[in-house]
Amino acid sequence: MIAFTAGAVTRPLSPDDIVQAVRHLPSAPRVLPKLKRLLTDVNSSIDDIVALIRLDPAIAAQVVRVGNSAYYSNGISCATVEEAVGRVGFDQIYGLVSYAVAAQVLIRPLTAYGIEADEVWRQSLACAYAAETLAQHTAQDHSAAYTLGLLHSIGMVAIDEWSLRGHYDLTLARDENTESTTASELAHLGFTQAETGAALLRHWDFPVGASEAVRWQESPWAAGSHSCLAAVLHTAKRIRSAISEPKKEPRPPDASVLALMRLPASSLPAITAEVALRLEEVSPLLEIATMSPHAGIPERARFPTGSLAR
Repeated sequence: MIAFTAGAVTRPLSPDDIVQAVRHLPSAPRVLPKLKRLLTDVNSSIDDIVALIRLDPAIAAQVVRVGNSAYYSNGISCATVEEAVGRVGFDQIYGLVSYAVAAQVLIRPLTAYGIEADEVWRQSLACAYAAETLAQHTAQDHSAAYTLGLLHSIGMVAIDEWSLRGHYDLTLARDENTESTTASELAHLGFTQAETGAALLRHWDFPVGASEAVRWQESPWAAGSHSCLAAVLHTAKRIRSAISEPKKEPRPPDASVLALMRLPASSLPAITAEVALRLEEVSPLLEIATMSPHAGIPERARFPTGSLAR
């Protein structure tokens, strides 16, 4: 297990150590809680939302780029944030900005986990739509669920970046039975990507409910008052796996997890089919993964390296 040294003190590594070491990662997701507050405030205007987006030039550029994707553009290009936001309508702004934000952080190979960049992006989108659909079926906040679906593996991004920057050469394998990397992470680090993701969301000022749902995505019943949202995320990952690997026998969530959402197991096949259809409808958005990095998606090599303490 890797230890952390600060001054003369050596102690076990923690998720917060990882977060501090990868502060050079794009902090674009920080804008999402602010955007959500604006969208739920009846006194907010489109001008307020555009002003928030334009505070970060990288997000602004990516919003325009996503706005020009086949899914949103209808063949008509836009050149400004105002045009991109105006064309999608108030109710779709959150989705547009979430795609743009997530693209900055998630489209990258995860070397420590042996996952290619396009797989990271596809899994994130699939989990986002699964979480949103589950939330709609269980009377929960669907936009919060959608965001957490997109960012459910953000801890993997942080751990991978930390590993590469510090030259730790980690190999974190999935368990064949559970498809989870938890056992490997615990063996090498002493904590999980879910805990690291929760620490990163706290660093980005996400609500406690969001960070706790991510933290307990593998054990929703341990999330206390946030267990329903954690159960949504847990179940969304199972639906994502069922869609992405149709030849494998799907692993349904435990009955205790479904009970947290008051969702009958018999509804899962229909929900899975609904998510698969939605993913097919938004497939043009997957083209973001193949866009040139020079058009707004950062390459790992372009991030500041900084210094990492072992």
